[in-house]
Amino acid sequence: MNAADSQWMAQALHLAERGLFTATPNPRVGCVLVKEGAVLGEGWHERTGESHAEPLALRMAGDKTHGATAYVTLEPCSHQGRTPPCADALIAAGVARVVVAMQDPNPLVSGQGIAKLRAAGIEVECGLMEAEASTLNIGFVKRMTLGLPWVRSKIAASLDGRTALANGESQWITSEAARRDVHEWRARSCAVMTGVDTVLKDDAQLSVRHITTTRQPLRVVLDSHLRISSNAKIFHGGQVLVVTAAADLKKIAVLEQAGAKVAVLADESGRVDLLATLRHLAAIGCNEVLVEAGSTLNGALLKAGLVDELVLYFAPQLLGDMARGMAQLGELDELEQRVELTWQDVRQVGNDLRMLVKVKKG
Repeated sequence: MNAADSQWMAQALHLAERGLFTATPNPRVGCVLVKEGAVLGEGWHERTGESHAEPLALRMAGDKTHGATAYVTLEPCSHQGRTPPCADALIAAGVARVVVAMQDPNPLVSGQGIAKLRAAGIEVECGLMEAEASTLNIGFVKRMTLGLPWVRSKIAASLDGRTALANGESQWITSEAARRDVHEWRARSCAVMTGVDTVLKDDAQLSVRHITTTRQPLRVVLDSHLRISSNAKIFHGGQVLVVTAAADLKKIAVLEQAGAKVAVLADESGRVDLLATLRHLAAIGCNEVLVEAGSTLNGALLKAGLVDELVLYFAPQLLGDMARGMAQLGELDELEQRVELTWQDVRQVGNDLRMLVKVKKG
């Protein structure tokens, strides 16, 4: 592989990013067809049930595809799903070479698409810009390999790490620019999850409002004792899942009448089982979950090792040691008990600082 290959794969990845808000639960995929240094066709997967990136690129190229090279950000599928196999389409089009960024982690495909192309006499190379392709589909990869979504927790705080005053007042610590930025994270997420206390206190909607999108994420409320009101704003304008530990059929019926789905997933202590909740979300096709919650739920998820990434917004202000913290982790007796993080990105958003950090595992 050479510099030109990298150039075309970068273009394919750029196309794949166009599905950032809409492709779920499918992966974000882009394809560029090139022959003699010229682009014949390109495509990207927008939403489930619609054409994949490869057929769109082939359609644009028309009858000029014989001997061309296809640059695809994810291994072409080899099975019949809602759409025909992309590997078959590339074979029928007479492409001579396929450059793939990463192998598909989906066990229905993994390696089989590449094998089918090679069996047809097509040269296949895999691994070009694999890290970038994997990052673009970080939730899909985790769901396919571990049966869990990628969990990203967003926290807005003062510079001394406080998220609200002692009396609970928190609107607004960060700037309007930071709050608009949060809607980008919501839009790319399959689900936005919170605890019932946040809904009761703020009547939060957790919908995407400040940017244009054709899809609203699933709103998920963890409510062990079904304290949520059926009149809450969160039930307006989108799908809602209430996860509870209380099998109260009367209350569940009221919430279902308000348009919610209810899942009873209790742990041994009589509270919502967090791991079971995430497995349930993965099972219904959630790749990325954004947590927007208070210190109790954030602390519980961190202590359980269920958070993959933190999006932290720090405002240039101090709220003091009596204000509420970011996560209730309890008293740590040893430094080995701390939650260790890895820097990913730091940038200014409006008047605030946004830090993206991954949680170290194991």
